[in-house]
Amino acid sequence: MGIGWGIVGYGWVARDYAAPAILAAGDTVCAVCDPTPAALAAAGASHPTAALYDTLEPLLADQAVQAIYVATPNHLHRAAVEAAAAAGKPVLCEKPMAATLADARAMVGAAERGGILLGTAFDQRHHPAHAAMRGAILAGRIGTPTVIRIAYACWLAAGWTVTGEGDNWRADPSRAGGGALMDLAPHGLDLADFLLGEPVQQIAALTQRRVQSYPVDDGALLIGRTAGGVLVQLHVAYNCPDALPRRRLEVLGSAGQVVAENTMGQDAGGHVTVTDDAGNVAPLDIPDAEASPFTRQMAAFSRAVLAGDDGFFNAQRDLHTMQLLHRAYAEDPACR
Repeated sequence: MGIGWGIVGYGWVARDYAAPAILAAGDTVCAVCDPTPAALAAAGASHPTAALYDTLEPLLADQAVQAIYVATPNHLHRAAVEAAAAAGKPVLCEKPMAATLADARAMVGAAERGGILLGTAFDQRHHPAHAAMRGAILAGRIGTPTVIRIAYACWLAAGWTVTGEGDNWRADPSRAGGGALMDLAPHGLDLADFLLGEPVQQIAALTQRRVQSYPVDDGALLIGRTAGGVLVQLHVAYNCPDALPRRRLEVLGSAGQVVAENTMGQDAGGHVTVTDDAGNVAPLDIPDAEASPFTRQMAAFSRAVLAGDDGFFNAQRDLHTMQLLHRAYAEDPACR
């Protein structure tokens, strides 16, 4: 038996990925809230039985809604989560948790006071290839992990937009809270935690505004170290043409290496290999390889709501990731 979802913010991620994933997981889109008429029209066309609201209050009062998915611009996350927490509705909020660390702290506090489950939508935790990589690492196939290297890049032009979403708010520091580092690095930091079972504790970053014309960073390099001493290197960018190789995940260990190509993203697929310390290369078996990360994520949150199975979702862990992002920006001389 599935649950009924209310979607707050019906932009392209909600429309093209989250809402179809809710249905594929066996749940229902009961209500959609968005102040934009075009977005509500698109929601009504795809979900004819869903209630449509241009303000949040009636959606929260809708008894059919058992969980909330928040996919608004970053600076609006806090208000939506605080209102949902006050209404006693569990929330899956898009990453990053918020535009600022202060907002993220307030959201976690509201969730704790309201006694609700609050999760951040780190869909890469749910990618079948990454689950298989975690299994291989925990099984000792690469020995003791020593380094994670991630390249996660794309091209985001200043004028980029999609139907129903308006202008490119990701290039506006007041709404996004940052640029490529704020948008893309959370996935890498969370993946490091997921793959190793331990968080990044130390972080430093250098950002750039090299190609794009907007006032947020269009690229960043981050280095970090986990609690257990694994080194983490991230390259994230808005200035990498999409036709170039731009999505690679490597975990190096004392007895081998596991490498994923083109797994990081909204869809399933990609290719993963394991190389042992003799140089032998073999593909990694990926159970359920074609399963959508978004569908697996929505199904996991539904299980958490229904049965308390919330191993994938931890608001304090996600707040730690926000603290890392805040520290990375604060310590970069270009951002002072």
